[in-house]
Amino acid sequence: MLGLGHPAALGGYFLFVNLVTYAAFWRDKRRSEAKSRRTPEKTLLTLAMVGGWPAAKLAQRRLRHKTRKQPFAFTLNLIGVAWVCALVLLLGAAAYTGG
Repeated sequence: MLGLGHPAALGGYFLFVNLVTYAAFWRDKRRSEAKSRRTPEKTLLTLAMVGGWPAAKLAQRRLRHKTRKQPFAFTLNLIGVAWVCALVLLLGAAAYTGG
């Protein structure tokens, strides 16, 4: 049985959350252009926080969306720094313990 600790399950989770995040940014961009009801920034940042940060940055650049909103852009970058730091610590701990 596959748990979230299994590499395939973890990879599937990150693929899923990144696809959802990119879709949310794309949808919000289209709604912005249509002057329609928008996705709350809190929702977009939460998606980035739970693992969708790479897709959020990709969507931000490719769609040219949320690039001038400095509090949002700063928070998104901060989430990215936190993810990179966590990954470095995790890989360092795994190398240190031999696992």
